[in-house]
Amino acid sequence: MNTQSNPPEPSFRESVDMMFNRAVALMDLAPGLEEKIRVCNATYTVRFGVRLRGDIHTFTGYRSVHSEHMEPVKGGLRFAPSVHQDEVEALAALMTYKCALVEAPFGGSKGGLRINPRDWEDHELELITRRFAYELIKRDLINPAQNVPAPDMGTGEREMAWIADQFKRMNTTDINGAACVTGKPTNAGGIAGRVEATGRGVQYALQEFFRHPEDIAMANLSGSLKGKRVIVQGLGNVGYHAAKFLSEEDGSLITGIIERDGALHDERGLNVEAVREWILKHGGVAGYPDANHHMDGGALLEEDCDILIPAALEGVINLSNADRIKAPLIIEAANGPITAGADDILRDNGCVIIPDMYANAGGVTVSYFEWVKNLSHIRFGRMQRRAEESRHQLVIDELERLSADKDLGWELSPNFKDRYLRGAGELELVRSGLDDTMRAAYQAMRQVWHARSDVQDLRTAAYLVSIRKVADSYRAKGL
Repeated sequence: MNTQSNPPEPSFRESVDMMFNRAVALMDLAPGLEEKIRVCNATYTVRFGVRLRGDIHTFTGYRSVHSEHMEPVKGGLRFAPSVHQDEVEALAALMTYKCALVEAPFGGSKGGLRINPRDWEDHELELITRRFAYELIKRDLINPAQNVPAPDMGTGEREMAWIADQFKRMNTTDINGAACVTGKPTNAGGIAGRVEATGRGVQYALQEFFRHPEDIAMANLSGSLKGKRVIVQGLGNVGYHAAKFLSEEDGSLITGIIERDGALHDERGLNVEAVREWILKHGGVAGYPDANHHMDGGALLEEDCDILIPAALEGVINLSNADRIKAPLIIEAANGPITAGADDILRDNGCVIIPDMYANAGGVTVSYFEWVKNLSHIRFGRMQRRAEESRHQLVIDELERLSADKDLGWELSPNFKDRYLRGAGELELVRSGLDDTMRAAYQAMRQVWHARSDVQDLRTAAYLVSIRKVADSYRAKGL
């Protein structure tokens, strides 16, 4: 970065605060309420030891609670060597605004453990995870009614299952113990569709954006998602599912995939499944035979495309490269991939940004469904699915009777009977609920974006919607 021509790059936490301040400057909040919403309520730092490989290793972890305007608070646990307090607190703040925006009844929280999971064997990682969980559980920083973690970078279903089991060991009579954490495997109290949820939410967000011709035109685009050239940065869980669904179901062309060891590019479109299998087998994209490989993966962020999806780390689009970004539409699948300074440059250049607090809210939305499932102790669809099918059968029987009348001259379309008869199971209901959530949240943002002349972008609109909801919750509490 050329520090002579550019101001210092704000940190992730500073970027979140700057974007928050930009929004509240357009609001009329009661004295002191702005500060109450902005600050992080509390951060717990734990340093614990685990005996591994004949020695005691000390690890540092964090759990931040940003806002308790609603409880429990919700937010992921990430395992990464770069985890630090400011990052966790910024992510917790984003969770507060994200939950408010999509009307998930949670406050915002986040956690992290400073560790590189690749440095440890599976059984060692389990010991570390369980001890970290123990330290949080005994302080009610993991609790179905108070603080409910979920997967994040470096964690997944396996770690959530370990944490849930650890909670149950320490709270043997809590019938709602499974609800202490979400993102669990389906055989351990999880919910169908949770693994794909964030990527699926990115797809639904783009689908909703492309339902509004006025918004499409603001990004200097036209038509539908079909044929749109998409570059994805990070083919982890979120980036993989977003790319997979957009290419397979919407007809988009995934022309670029950026990973830690470089990038792949092909204007004809990449086979997402083949690339994913290659990465899982070889640890990166290097050597993939059916595309052009670029050693400098970051340079592909600046390649010409219709939609750019940063789906990995924060700050990948910053003051050093924002001026060279050509994508007219960016959807933030990761948390904070665009710094506050870069955000200004991109907006000035006419780029439309679908912000992270909305775009990647699919994870917490389906986590909410899983939490409700755990508290209700019944799988979604179990009671009503066959009743739906029975009612549909009555319609099919009548249609078949009518279609047998040759004088009418019509018949049922192929596969109509099978498709209509099939009742909604858990996966269909989860996807339906997620789609409805993403549509409603976008429309709430969009209304502010188009109704107010002082709101120039979707990010500010999202902050305005979410901060207003948090403020209303605090007022209801008497603040």
